[in-house]
Amino acid sequence: MTNKLKIAGAIGSAAIAAALLYAGKRSSDKTTMNKPKRPAPIPSGENPETD
Repeated sequence: MTNKLKIAGAIGSAAIAAALLYAGKRSSDKTTMNKPKRPAPIPSGENPETD
């Protein structure tokens, strides 16, 4: 019975660690979402030069 408890504890610990890593990643994505983005270039109306 103790082997089953050890395995269950290891699985539970891994699940908690994965959840914390996922939550940390999501919170860091939110901070980059609020930063202003670079505006697109203004079109000049001229045809682009191609090689």
